[in-house]
Amino acid sequence: MSASREVDVVVVGAGPVGENLADRAGRTGLEVVVVEKELVGGECSYWACMPSKALLRSGQALAAARRLPGAAEVVAGPLDAAKVLERRDRFTSGWDDSGQVSWLESAGLGLVRGTARLDGPRRVVVETGEGTVTLTARQAVVLATGSVPVLPDVPGLAESRVWTSREATSAKTVPGRLAVLGGGVVACELAQAWARLGSRVTLLARSGLLTGQEDFAGELVAAALRADGVDVRFGTQLSRVSRDDAGVHVVLADGSTVDADEFLVATGRRPATGGIGLETVGLEDGGALEVDDTGLVAGVEGSWLYAAGDVSGRPKLTHQGKYGGRVVGDAITARASGALTGDAPAWSRWTTTADHAAVPQVVFTDPEVAQVGLTAAQARERGIDVKVVDYEIGDVAGASLVADGYTGKARMVVDEQRRVVVGVTFVGQDVAELLHSATIAVVGEVPLDRLWHAVPSYPTISEVWLRLLETYGL
Repeated sequence: MSASREVDVVVVGAGPVGENLADRAGRTGLEVVVVEKELVGGECSYWACMPSKALLRSGQALAAARRLPGAAEVVAGPLDAAKVLERRDRFTSGWDDSGQVSWLESAGLGLVRGTARLDGPRRVVVETGEGTVTLTARQAVVLATGSVPVLPDVPGLAESRVWTSREATSAKTVPGRLAVLGGGVVACELAQAWARLGSRVTLLARSGLLTGQEDFAGELVAAALRADGVDVRFGTQLSRVSRDDAGVHVVLADGSTVDADEFLVATGRRPATGGIGLETVGLEDGGALEVDDTGLVAGVEGSWLYAAGDVSGRPKLTHQGKYGGRVVGDAITARASGALTGDAPAWSRWTTTADHAAVPQVVFTDPEVAQVGLTAAQARERGIDVKVVDYEIGDVAGASLVADGYTGKARMVVDEQRRVVVGVTFVGQDVAELLHSATIAVVGEVPLDRLWHAVPSYPTISEVWLRLLETYGL
């Protein structure tokens, strides 16, 4: 069976980015069809953000209780792993996307299930279980295909049935021994989650942890992982990997071996651009996409091909991808109506300006790492006249109430010429909720003299803002 259909906008990918983008375009009256080959809701809903945070949360709550006299005495014993996994399954709806499909329908958006590929300008061919559907877009085709894990070229690795983030967030039982390769967000979060669920974890990192963050972030997280019993090893390189009935055997360059029941490889992701027909519109199959701040893909004739989220090469964060989806949806609508005919101005609703200098991110380890904007090193690389202000969060009254022996650190990076904050990092228990105030300060370029009048409530951890500004000299 084959069918053809003409619509205004075709969105390839029904993850959070595609859903937000389709909703923004569809709510203005454009006819939008979304194509998805797996589950509507995408990686975040079923194999990333939601299940990983569900795996982490119970351990965080237990650790927090153990830092408080009166609570610590009544929370003896380990986590109930079965209950944690059961709660994780509720957050993924048992890997059933019917609720997400219902939402698409309620928003007036079409859905075609199948594998999509470009077939020339404005045309998308979808292979479904029942045949081929050809979709032609009057206004735009949007690629929101996300990213895929990158596995290093190590002898035996590909044949050893290793875990990627998908298997690590959807596992039904706790492995007795877990080896983790990587030092980034996924490696740190899942190493801690499974360690607190009872697995004996070995974390293998080439250099430090969270190397794109301020140095103290990785150092504090490494100390916390070790306190949880994780064997954290730096400077490691793999020689070969094998699997047999006894488990996975990871041989390191120094000749030592790490034996485990499962091996999580968390060494990064790349945009999913292979096999989606880029060559039919003059681009390289599997190549990187370059987009402008409205999401238009460079190197394609005419203003019709867009990309958003991980596939676009922009920050690989769900919230930032959803931001990009909202922007691209609005830009498509504006061009269709004639409201946008030339270049879109920075910080308008049609540009992802924040991608360049105001990206917020939380690492949901314990301690949490919450960062927005530029690190001190990144600011200096851009030629900014920087002043760095540090403060121990544990010295704030609100933090001492949250936990006995509170350990954490805050850093504010100031552009001295403009006297505005260009970056902030918080590391500590419960600091994630501080991040939006920092994001507003960076995005809004709030002058320090005005920021001083934003009085933090007492006694909260937010009082660290006052201490940072006082340390700066205000």
